[in-house]
Amino acid sequence: MLLEKHAPAYLTNWGTAYCGDSLELMAALPDSSVNLVLTSPPFALQREKEYGNKAQADYVAWLAQFARLVYRKLKDDGSFVLDLGGAYELGSPTRSLYNFRVPIFFCDELGFHLAEDFYWHNPAKLPSPIEWVNKRKLRAKDSVNTVWWFGKTRWPKANVSKVLTEYSDRMKKLLEDPEGFYTPKKRPSGHDIGKIFWQKQWRCDSVKLLQISNSESNGVTCVAAKQSGRKAIPHVSHQNCQNSSSVS
Repeated sequence: MLLEKHAPAYLTNWGTAYCGDSLELMAALPDSSVNLVLTSPPFALQREKEYGNKAQADYVAWLAQFARLVYRKLKDDGSFVLDLGGAYELGSPTRSLYNFRVPIFFCDELGFHLAEDFYWHNPAKLPSPIEWVNKRKLRAKDSVNTVWWFGKTRWPKANVSKVLTEYSDRMKKLLEDPEGFYTPKKRPSGHDIGKIFWQKQWRCDSVKLLQISNSESNGVTCVAAKQSGRKAIPHVSHQNCQNSSSVS
């Protein structure tokens, strides 16, 4: 979809990219026309960054102005996926609750439904905050972001078969000869794992913990930013994907 009065940054066979204010660009889209909005906005960190970030007290209200517009633009089966990193309270090794207040406000006040929560573990993330992790050694490295998946309704379009993970070698042997490696029985938890569960459920292996290192410094985005004289930052701006599928 091409936006009137807005020149695209570039076009490909997969779609069109725009560079600009996300509120202005989203407002130019027709209502109920977007399948997926995916974003990782600036987090509510205590230390102010060059690219700008709101204080924790103002963060939910600031982000809600985007979310209200997103809700209007989504189709009924559309999804809004939001990556948020955690933060600490000022002056103490106490976690901020801002990233939990966001989904509560979005669902209670804006009409979204929380489809699922995912967790992005970045092994390459530097030990932080330095005061609590490196110096005093009171806390573990903050290397996990929460990825909130919201639906405009309770039934957002999704298909987890699109994001299956590779089975381990041991699991492959089990699939080849289940009778030789596994005996259906009741687990200590009380779950009764029988043959029907095995056949219908275990062959769909999708995960909620995404372990992906964010250590690339010479990728397409970084190179393009350098060539255009822009500073590459670790967060992407609010993006709209026209006619794309949302998956868990």
